[in-house]
Amino acid sequence: MPELPEVETVCRGMARVLEGRRVTRVEVRRPDLRRPIPADLAARLTGAVVTRITRRAKYALLHTDRGDVVILHLGMSGRVRVDPEAPEKHDHVLWETEDGHRLVLNDARRFGSIDIEREERLASHPLFAHLGPEPLGNAFNAEGLAARLAGRITPIKLALLDQRVVAGLGNIYVCEALFGAGIDPCAPAGTLTPDRLEALVAEIRAVLLRAIEAGGSSLRDYVQVDGELGYFQHSWQVYGREAEDCRRCARPVSRIVQGGRSTFYCAHCQR
Repeated sequence: MPELPEVETVCRGMARVLEGRRVTRVEVRRPDLRRPIPADLAARLTGAVVTRITRRAKYALLHTDRGDVVILHLGMSGRVRVDPEAPEKHDHVLWETEDGHRLVLNDARRFGSIDIEREERLASHPLFAHLGPEPLGNAFNAEGLAARLAGRITPIKLALLDQRVVAGLGNIYVCEALFGAGIDPCAPAGTLTPDRLEALVAEIRAVLLRAIEAGGSSLRDYVQVDGELGYFQHSWQVYGREAEDCRRCARPVSRIVQGGRSTFYCAHCQR
């Protein structure tokens, strides 16, 4: 599933051809993805100007001058194609702009979703009401993280995957950030000292920014809107590198399973 850097990269790619443009045509080719596509989506988008594109957690948000916000989630295999050369089998939603740009939502496995909500109700929408702070925003800091982790014996790796603690983090970037901060993924979340939380917050930000700069990580289906692969996977320090040499100490990278997901870490560097 695309994580925060991949969704941010998609948002920036869409913004280049959508922001400030009027949508002149919308075609919905099937009634549902993971859940039903709003029946009035085409009517509410056609003729509207996309004023800005933002991101919340792992969702892309397309704001319009009519006060509507399209909420897009890519699921496991979803991708947005900008000005594609030819149609593909799993192109489910298409829209065109007044200056001739064409965007397509393609989702072979149909685990993604597309919704539309009024701007003033966005924060209370069921998808967003429970979310923690954005890890790249000012509200994400060591003091706030300490408050949300206080008393928790959950392993820090699993705590950071809890979207109520911090929004948008996924398995890849949590593994990478914990390695960068030198923190054992099995450490009880509520036992981390203020200094360690400061280091963790800084490392989360740094890893995410590096990944965004690299266009995200291409793993299985993810590509950028122009079809190019992301290349942050070439910079992974531990993720996906079981039994390979740690780039810091040359000891083998370990893998364990936490909460049904693989955790990659260096037992020597992360304590």
